Amino acid sequence: MQSNFANAMPNAIDADRSEAATEIASEPTWFQVHFVGCMEMYADTSVVADYFDAHQQWFPRCAKPMSADRIGENGYALTIGRFGSFGYEVEPKVGLHLLPQQEGLYLIETIPVPDYTPPGYDVDFKAAQRLIAAMPDYSDYKLDGVDSLPDRMTRVEWHLDLKVAVFFPKFIQALPQSLIQKTGDRLLAQIVKQVSRRLTYKVQEDFHQSQGEATFELFKKIWSKNRRREVCHECTPTDESNGAIAPEAIESVNEA
Repeated sequence: MQSNFANAMPNAIDADRSEAATEIASEPTWFQVHFVGCMEMYADTSVVADYFDAHQQWFPRCAKPMSADRIGENGYALTIGRFGSFGYEVEPKVGLHLLPQQEGLYLIETIPVPDYTPPGYDVDFKAAQRLIAAMPDYSDYKLDGVDSLPDRMTRVEWHLDLKVAVFFPKFIQALPQSLIQKTGDRLLAQIVKQVSRRLTYKVQEDFHQSQGEATFELFKKIWSKNRRREVCHECTPTDESNGAIAPEAIESVNEA
């Protein structure tokens, strides 16, 4: 994945390559986004929980093309991709700790990556996923040829608070701070949407395929009908201390 910060900004400064122009600022610029989303799994909650608990078997595979290298039993060093502008590039790598579930609640937090110092950036990643038992409604779908429709489903409702600090070269900070902030927040939101959509599909595909041919065919038909539906959207911050997810925010995702 690659994006160019410069493309999102007016061409307001000259990309001088001198040593003075590439001097790094002593204070970072922070960007922040908050998202909620929902992923539907056509199986009982206990089955979905067993799958989530065994993330070592599927997360590195589903994270591709991002690389996910193991850190201990429940951690990963996730390399997102390369981003750059005006000759200044960064390839973010973040350590994520997937905490064991607590009564259907899964928390993810940032951990250090061993033997690695982030060059010019810092990431604070906090996420919560909750498994919610629900009854499936197939009335909107044409499911001819699909046998043994599951009578239970699980809604995986999630919330993400993401903060990224970037130590920009001083010549970039010559731009108005409000422009840098607005552009950076918007770019960060675009990245979250792209990664979330791809990861959501791959996890759903992997899970339903593991449940047998009939369940996999069901998933493919439902995804085909809903492929244009957003899997997440931005929201206001919620209580980070317990992974609470605002119900009205989740409802707005489902109505999108």
